[in-house]
Amino acid sequence: MATISKTTEDAVSPYLLGLRQFGQNPVPKSKATFVAGELDVAVHATDDSVMVVVRREGKGGVALRAAHLAGPFSCKAVKPKPGETVRLTISSAIGQHLVTLRSGANALENVRVTVRFTPAAPMEIPFMPRDLYPLDEADDPLGAKGSVEASQRGLNVGMVYLHVDRPRFGDVLYVQNLTALNDYYRATGTTPDGAVGGTWPELGYLMPTPKPGTDATSSVLEAGVEVTLSDAILVFRHDAPPHERETARRFLQMLGVAYKAFDLPQVEYRDWVDRAERTLRDLDKAPEATIEHYGHRYVHPYTGAEYPDIMVQMSIVAAIHDWGRWTGEPHPLEVEFKAGLEKFYDPKLKSLRRYLPNVGDDKDADAVDSWYLYHPMLNLGILALDGDETAKSLLLKSLDYGIKAARHFEYKWPVQYKVTDFSVITDVAGADGRGQTDVGGIYAWVMLQAFELTDDKRYLDEARAAIEAAIGLRFNVNYQANLTAWGAAACMRLWRITNRAVYLEQSYVYLASFFHNCVIWESEIGHAAHYKTFLGVTCLQDAPYMAIYECFDSFVAFQRYLQDSGPSLEPAARMLVSEYCRYALDRAWYFYPDALPPEALSPKQRETNGHIDRTLSFPVEDLYADGKLAGQVGQEVYGAGAAMIFATRSVHRIENAPFEVFCDHFIQSMERTSDRALTITLDGGETCTAGLSIVRRKRRKLGKVTVTTAGSDIIRPYQTTADRIDYNVSASGQLILTWE
Repeated sequence: MATISKTTEDAVSPYLLGLRQFGQNPVPKSKATFVAGELDVAVHATDDSVMVVVRREGKGGVALRAAHLAGPFSCKAVKPKPGETVRLTISSAIGQHLVTLRSGANALENVRVTVRFTPAAPMEIPFMPRDLYPLDEADDPLGAKGSVEASQRGLNVGMVYLHVDRPRFGDVLYVQNLTALNDYYRATGTTPDGAVGGTWPELGYLMPTPKPGTDATSSVLEAGVEVTLSDAILVFRHDAPPHERETARRFLQMLGVAYKAFDLPQVEYRDWVDRAERTLRDLDKAPEATIEHYGHRYVHPYTGAEYPDIMVQMSIVAAIHDWGRWTGEPHPLEVEFKAGLEKFYDPKLKSLRRYLPNVGDDKDADAVDSWYLYHPMLNLGILALDGDETAKSLLLKSLDYGIKAARHFEYKWPVQYKVTDFSVITDVAGADGRGQTDVGGIYAWVMLQAFELTDDKRYLDEARAAIEAAIGLRFNVNYQANLTAWGAAACMRLWRITNRAVYLEQSYVYLASFFHNCVIWESEIGHAAHYKTFLGVTCLQDAPYMAIYECFDSFVAFQRYLQDSGPSLEPAARMLVSEYCRYALDRAWYFYPDALPPEALSPKQRETNGHIDRTLSFPVEDLYADGKLAGQVGQEVYGAGAAMIFATRSVHRIENAPFEVFCDHFIQSMERTSDRALTITLDGGETCTAGLSIVRRKRRKLGKVTVTTAGSDIIRPYQTTADRIDYNVSASGQLILTWE
């Protein structure tokens, strides 16, 4: 047998050497084989494992360890059930494993391997090796050369994205369906934090096991009770991408294939209109919501806590403005909250400042997070483009300073600096050694708003410079999720203006980084059993929680992204963005304290961030995929715009009709074709489902309503009450709604 000469840095595990021995010896007879497109798939039993080996003739492959056994075992193929390609049973002293394989090759080749285990006795699970290994032509994992593009961050999607360059096997996306593993995590008291990743060539899923010293009675698998240990989905591409933009597009394509393999969680209708009305009442009446300075009313960032700042004020104003447009009548709070905006403007600096001039000494009045300078400008731009001359004036006289800051930092912003002289307070984040990498995206959007307002090409040039400065970041664009979403929207808008394909392609880089940081699984760990996590985005690149502000601000950005897109948009990108927005409408409901049981809420909040009042319709900032207590950071008054944002995008008023139409996808067009008929066009994922509800208006009665497809097929509601009729419809296509 050949020996291996390695440095300490290149040390390998015995599991890797065992797999290498398997490749060097005569390969044991396979237990099952099948073909998926151009891939050959074989299942082999080694001395201690059952391996699924996927090969492309002459170009290497990958090996997936389906089961690792502690002693002698028997493995046999049995008749597969409908939808399965291969079914195997493994018997050993520790219990029974059931391994099922499914395959597909319609668009991209993919293989799904699900492993279920029934212990023979109450069992503590010991360390298990990672399960994915690239292989060369001789099935040697040490001979395969390539790299990992991205792997799981925290409790986000359990994935690793890699490419095998020598031999040229191509791209592989491995996704572990963590939803299926909830029973294991609850039984063992573990979480899949950073569980999918590894170091080349030992990659894939590292099953979390109880920490030493954990009470054995609370960390064992019950005898005779089946539990899923793994549900791995592998998606393949055979050629190498030429640049990062194509890498990102392919990642979205492959993630789309894996997404369609999931058993997607159900979504529920949420009454965001009622929630918005309650929120507006609380903003107006609750003493914890606002404070008076200089004769004007300002919004507290948290319940009865923290100093008013311009980002908070503008976020609430923009949401209330949207509400006024939706209702057809401006809300009084919009005028009241806008009245004090000028006090944030520093005429000497010629810029908006974060705080009012009378901010307390416990704050550095000159300190600003890079993104905080531009986000208020974005919301001023929304108002200005809607005809608000005061907002336009305030924005235009702040732009030159914003440009000066961008050029000073060469479009690569630090985390925090002083507005007086651009001296850096915090250069990079400790988690990744980078600054606020996606600020260029929101800056570009602000510049594009200015370009639309003025037709001054200088602003267009600034937008292009900011986006081009981010090229090369690959999967490291994301600093804060909503900024990344606005970056994607800015790229799409730039493509529309310039017709340069590079900007459409660059939008995929922003989207890939965004979805890399999404919790694409439904956690039932701890208190997470009381809320939903599926497709929630963690607010920062290293944050342990999902946040409401980033949730609804990304929702707004993605609406813009889809509005500016067209048939050239990668279908998987359209599907994932649409699905994110759909699940946001459902999931975000649980940020509100009254939607959670009291025991799921933290009794203490971050110092200076006030308290939680369950009677107020303001959301908490933080929900955790690992089930920690919600609201540890605080209850966001500054996130109160969420209800108005969701209501105005999902609920559509129909003139002279006794109902409103709720849809959890953005409606591309809605045309009144007669007095009692509507044509509705949706443009979501082609194989996805949308929720459509006919909601009775107050003091009106629902009559007979009929929903049909463009082909005249009647769609039956799945639920009907006196107040609402609920349908599941195709997320892509045309619907005809008629009523009596």
